[in-house]
Amino acid sequence: MENMEKRLLHIHGCRGAGWKTILSMIRDDPGLEQVFKMTVTDLKSRYRMSLQNASRFHLDLHLHSPEETFSFLLNKAITPLTVFDQEYPQWLKQIFDPPWVLYCKGDCSILSSNLMLSVVGTRKPHKDARKVVDRILSPIVKEGFTIVSGLAYGIDRLAHETAMQQNGRTIAVLGSGFDHIYPKENRHLAASIASSDLLLSEYPPGRQPARWQFPQRNRVISGLSQGTLIVEAKKKSGSLITADQALQQGRDVFAVPGSVMEENFEGSNWLIQQGAKLILNGEDILTELLLPYSRK
Repeated sequence: MENMEKRLLHIHGCRGAGWKTILSMIRDDPGLEQVFKMTVTDLKSRYRMSLQNASRFHLDLHLHSPEETFSFLLNKAITPLTVFDQEYPQWLKQIFDPPWVLYCKGDCSILSSNLMLSVVGTRKPHKDARKVVDRILSPIVKEGFTIVSGLAYGIDRLAHETAMQQNGRTIAVLGSGFDHIYPKENRHLAASIASSDLLLSEYPPGRQPARWQFPQRNRVISGLSQGTLIVEAKKKSGSLITADQALQQGRDVFAVPGSVMEENFEGSNWLIQQGAKLILNGEDILTELLLPYSRK
């Protein structure tokens, strides 16, 4: 990792500076050297930080060196990738606000795949959900697609498990740091994914889960893939946020239909009504996502 990237990694882990602030720092000084010479007053004035955020950022910035931050992560078996790394996933780099840093635990080579499908849905799925997920994802996994999801209860967990059971690859994108797996009940699944596949987060390892981080995380789930599949979703749910982000990113959105009498399918059915592709089996998705490759 180059020195500039180590400085970016270090800055990214400091409290008080969000995505837009870091963008301003890079535009001011692409080498990210000058920010280390700034006082709290300088930071507050130049980047319109509150006094509290400027003070926190300045404290964290000088608590350790960029080299120490980098070594700390490597000692925890975490591979950091900045947006400037060649290994940074190309699909994700194309979105409006790609994470400045991805923290990776497991097999980072999975990120080089061009064939990825994101899968999201309700945390409390219908009793037939496992059969539905298996029916749709099995042929997709066998075709070489990596399954991306968010390690949540319900559909997320089923998506990860189906990929692993079919000897495929899966990526779990967290809404917290690796030291605080959420939900706790999925810690064993997270460990299993880290040992054979990939855990991914844009948050430093010590970051605890917070409500606002999960919608932000969803743009990474959709951004990694060519398309996003919604299996079951209520009308107001995180799954619909992910679908909306996929559309904003110019990606395909797929949805499995369900009973008009079931609340769990209100969001899925609404997406289909709005133009999402109706999915009955894996071939429906493969036809859409493999078509560009078949034309080459």
